[in-house]
Amino acid sequence: MGKIEFGELLEAHRHELLVHCYRLLGSLTDAEDVLQETLLAAWRGFEGLQQRQAARAWLYRIATNRCLNAMRDRGRRIPLAPEPPFRPPPPSRHGDVPWLQPFPDTLLDEAPDVDPGPEARYIAREAIELAFVAALQRLPPRQAAALVICDVLGYPLGEAAPMLGATPTAVKGLLQRARSSLDRQRRDARAEPPTPGSAEERRLTQRFAEAFSTDDVDALLALLTDDAWLAMPPAPHEYRGAAAIAAFLRASAEWRAGRRFELRPTRANGQPAFTCRLADASAQPTSVIVLALSGDRIHRITRFLDDRLQHHFVPSAAGLRSSGSV
Repeated sequence: MGKIEFGELLEAHRHELLVHCYRLLGSLTDAEDVLQETLLAAWRGFEGLQQRQAARAWLYRIATNRCLNAMRDRGRRIPLAPEPPFRPPPPSRHGDVPWLQPFPDTLLDEAPDVDPGPEARYIAREAIELAFVAALQRLPPRQAAALVICDVLGYPLGEAAPMLGATPTAVKGLLQRARSSLDRQRRDARAEPPTPGSAEERRLTQRFAEAFSTDDVDALLALLTDDAWLAMPPAPHEYRGAAAIAAFLRASAEWRAGRRFELRPTRANGQPAFTCRLADASAQPTSVIVLALSGDRIHRITRFLDDRLQHHFVPSAAGLRSSGSV
C-alpha cells in the first residue's frame, strides 16, 4: 500500500474515526487530539497492513487504544469549573461528566453512511445523542469501548477481541457489564421526540429560544417536562424540575440586569441546538445550548459554558428561515 492509497484510506475513514473517538471521550477537543495521534500511528504502521479489507478494523483498533490511553489520563484533562459571576441557588446535584462537549451535526454529515454490522443494538441517532455519550463516560473505559465496538459499530465478538487486545470471552464479559450499567442509567422514560427538522420540532425550539432570550421564565417552564434537567458543563451545577430551574434562571437574569441573550439555531448530536451570545455591543459568545426533546416538551437543557466551542457551529439555514435571530 503506497502513499496515495494511504491518503485514500485516510479520507475514507477520518470522519467516522472522529465520531468514534468522541463517543468514547465525550469531548470534541480531546477527540480531535486523539484522532491526530491515531492518524500518525496509522501512518507509521500502514506498510504492515496486508489486506485492504481489514483496514477499517485496523484503524478502529488504533483509535480505540489511543482513546483508552487518554481515558486513563483523564485526571489531567478535566476542565476547571468556571466561577459563577453570581450566587447560584443550591443545585439538585453535581454533575459527574464536566468534560462533556457537544458534537456539531455538520461533522456528522461528513462521516460516511456506513451500515453497522448485524450485532449493532443502537441506531445512529441514539448512538450520538448527548445522553448516550454522557452515559458512556460513566462506564469503565474498556466496558465503554466494548459496547461501542459491538453494540454501536456492530462488530461480532471475534472481530472486537483483537481491537481490545482480549479474548472473545473477556469481551463478552465486558459487554454484559456495560449493557447492564447502561440500562440502569437510561431508566428515564421519554416520549418519542419530534422528527428532526420537522415543523413540530421548529415550533417547540423557536418557543424555547423566544422565552430564553427574553428571560420569560414562566413561558420557558411551560415547555418543560415535569422532570426536566438543566445542566451547564463544565460547571457542576445541575437543576431538576420547574422550581429549581426557575430559581437558577431568575438569578441569572437578575445578575445580567437587562442584558439579553441572542440565540441562533444550529444542531448538535443529532439534536436541536443554539449558539448563544450576549445581545449587546460586545456580542460576546457565551455558550452552546443543546435540547433533548420528549414528545412536545423539553426534557433536558444542556448549556455548555465554553465560548471557544462556537467556532465549530454554523447557524442552521432552515432554523434561520423559520425563526431568525431571536
